[in-house]
Amino acid sequence: MNDRIKVMLSTEGTYPFHQGGVSTWCDLLTKKLTGVDFILYSIIMNPFVIQKFSIPNSARLIKVPLWGTEEPSEHLSIPFSEVYLAKKRTVDKVVQDRFIPLFNDLLKEIISIDKNPVAFGNVLVEMYKYFQEYEYKNSFKSELTWNFYKDYIRKSALDRRNKIAIPSVHSMIQSLGWVYRFLNILNTPVPKMDVSHSAAAAFCGIPCVLAKLLYKTPFLLTEHGVYLREQYLSLSQRGYPEYLNSFLIRLIHSVSSLSYEYADQISPVCNYNTRWERKFGVEPERIMTIYNGVDEERFLPCTVLKAARFPTVVTVARVDPVKDIITLIKAAAAVKRKIPEVRFIVYGSVSVPKYFDECLQLRSKLGLEETFIFAGHTNDMSAAYQSGDVIALSSITEAFPYSVVEAMMVGKPIIATDVGGIREALGEHGMLVNPRQPEELAQGIFELLKNPDLRNSMAMKARNRALRYFT
Repeated sequence: MNDRIKVMLSTEGTYPFHQGGVSTWCDLLTKKLTGVDFILYSIIMNPFVIQKFSIPNSARLIKVPLWGTEEPSEHLSIPFSEVYLAKKRTVDKVVQDRFIPLFNDLLKEIISIDKNPVAFGNVLVEMYKYFQEYEYKNSFKSELTWNFYKDYIRKSALDRRNKIAIPSVHSMIQSLGWVYRFLNILNTPVPKMDVSHSAAAAFCGIPCVLAKLLYKTPFLLTEHGVYLREQYLSLSQRGYPEYLNSFLIRLIHSVSSLSYEYADQISPVCNYNTRWERKFGVEPERIMTIYNGVDEERFLPCTVLKAARFPTVVTVARVDPVKDIITLIKAAAAVKRKIPEVRFIVYGSVSVPKYFDECLQLRSKLGLEETFIFAGHTNDMSAAYQSGDVIALSSITEAFPYSVVEAMMVGKPIIATDVGGIREALGEHGMLVNPRQPEELAQGIFELLKNPDLRNSMAMKARNRALRYFT
C-alpha cells in the first residue's frame, strides 16, 4: 500500500519558472521532503515562460497560464471533442439561467467594500462546478454576459455606498478581461490530495480553497510577503484610471480574504506579517510563524584570503521597483565621492524591464557605468556573497528575505532597510537604515567599508545567529 503523503503546492509567478526567495523555499521543500509526492499547481503569466528549476521525478506539474492563450482550455490535457461538446452545450439559455446568476454573485463580492469570504468561496465553488459541464469562453464572452456586466457596473457606480468611480467603456472591457483571465483557475480541475499548501494569500490560494470546500482537504497557507500590501504598492506605480485601481484592488482584497478565511494554518515567515493577518481577523491559534532557513553546508564563510581588490558592495535582488535599486544607485554615487574606487554589484534577474531601463538611465546620468554593475542571475549564490566586503539591501518592502539570511550564514556584514522581517533576522548584528533614504544608506556603507574591525565583528555575530536560528 502506498502511504506517501500527497501535497498540492500552489504557487503564483514563482516556482518552478522564476528565481527568487519563494522559489528557493519551494525547491527546498520539494527536494528535501522525500516522503512526500508533490502536485505543483503553478499559476504563470503565459505558457511560454521557461522552467528554471528541475522538479523531483515523483512530482506532477500543473501549469495554469493566465495570459497568452487563445482558448482557456489550451493548458488542459483533454480531448478536443470534450471542449467542442462543452461549447455546444453553452447556449444563450444556459448562460442566462445558470451563468448570469453566479456572475451576479461574483461581482457583488468583488465590488463590495466589506468582504464576505464565505460567500465568495461559495460562488467560486459553484462556478467551478458549472465549468465542469459548460464552456468557459462562451460563458464569459457571451453578449448576454457583457450586457449584464455593463448594467451592473453602471448601477454600482451610481450607488454611492460602493464608492467606485464611473468607468469608461475601455475600463469596463479591461476589468472584465481581468476577471476572465484570473479566474481561468476555475476552469482547471483540482486534484484530490492529502494537504493543499499555498505559497501566498493570492490567486494561488483559490485551488486550495476549492479543495477544502469540495474534498475537505486541509489547507496550509505560507505568507512570504503580504500579497495585498505588495499589490497596493505596485498599483500606485501603474497609472491606471481610478475605476481600474479600485476594481483590481477590491478583487485582490476578496482573494486574500478568501485564503485567510479558509486556511487551517497560516505560517508567515516572520512575525512582522502577523499584523496583517490579525487585521483580517485571523485567530492567533491559526498563526504559526516559521522562519526561512538555509543550508549551512552550502553557505560557508570564505576561508581563502583574496588579493587586494576594489572595495565591493554586493546586492542579491531581482531588478524590481520593490527592491528600490534606484536608491541603491544614488547611494553608490554618494559613496563614490568618498571612495572613488568602490564597486557595487547587483546579482539578480530583471523582473520589470521598464524599471531596469530607468536604472540604466540614472546610472548613466550619474556617471556610474564602471562603478555600478548589473551582473544578472548567478547559480553560485555563496560565491556572490563572498565576493562582497558589504552586503546591501535597499528594498521598500520585504518579508524574511533569503538574501539577508544567506549573507549572515556566509559571514558577511549587512546593511539593509528596516522593512518587514529584516530586523527579526539580523537582531543586533547588522546595520538598519530607513527605506528610500540614499544618503543614509550611503553613510552606513561608507562606515562599514572604512572600518574592517566593525565588519568582522558584525559578520561573525551574524553567522552565529544564523547558525542558531535559521538553518
